[in-house]
Parts: sequence; structure tokens; C-alpha cells
Amino acid sequence: MTDNAAARYQQVQLRTSNPGEILIALFDGLFKFLLLSKHHMAAGRRGPAGEAISRAFAIVSELYCSLDHSKAPELCANLSSLYDFAMDRLTQANLKRDPLLVDEVIRVLTPVREAFTAVVKQQNVSAQSATNAAR
Repeated sequence: MTDNAAARYQQVQLRTSNPGEILIALFDGLFKFLLLSKHHMAAGRRGPAGEAISRAFAIVSELYCSLDHSKAPELCANLSSLYDFAMDRLTQANLKRDPLLVDEVIRVLTPVREAFTAVVKQQNVSAQSATNAAR
């Protein structure tokens, strides 16, 4: 019953979130699965490690596919390169069962996550200020 309530809460949260908050949630999930894959690799659990890497790969792939090159071509080109790198390293990490390759993905994508988080927080503050000023 608790799992069902948590799932319903997550669905409501996603439906009421703005696109920036959903992006941050994707990055949070990505890092969760990256760390989980390293944990399973360290414990010698190949199956769960592979599952976690697969989920991380799916999130990076979704981030890659969601880029709109017509809006910010230079930014999208840079992010495409980073996401390509991450997907390659995740594939290699899964094949070689090498947590150091997962660390490379974490190292490269951490600044991206931090930058998006800062932008989304600033947008939320600006939106709240605009709402307050309209009252």
C-alpha cells in the first residue's frame, strides 16, 4: 500500500511540475542509477548493475533526444557531445563491468546537472516574483 501511495504522489508531482523541474528529476534519477550501478558492481552483482546502467543509459538517451537544435544550436551541439560520451562510457562500463567508466560519466555530467539546477531555481524565483508583483 505504501508503494502505491508513493507512485501516486510521484505521478501528481510530475503532472504539476514545470519542464525545468522534470529535467532536474531526470538528472536526479540518472545519478541515482549511476551510483546504484557502481554499488552493484562493487558487490559483484552483474545483473542488478546491468539493470541500473540500462536505466541510466535510457535517461541519457532521452535527454539526447529531447535536445532542440533549432532553439540553441551551440548548446545542443555541446550537450550532444557530452551525452554521446556518456552513452559510450555506460556501454563500455556494462561490457567491462568497470565502475571507473561510470565515474567518468558522473564527472562529466555533474556540472551539467548543477548548471540546469541553478537555471531552474532562478526561473522559479523569477516566476514567483512575477506572480507576487501581479497581486
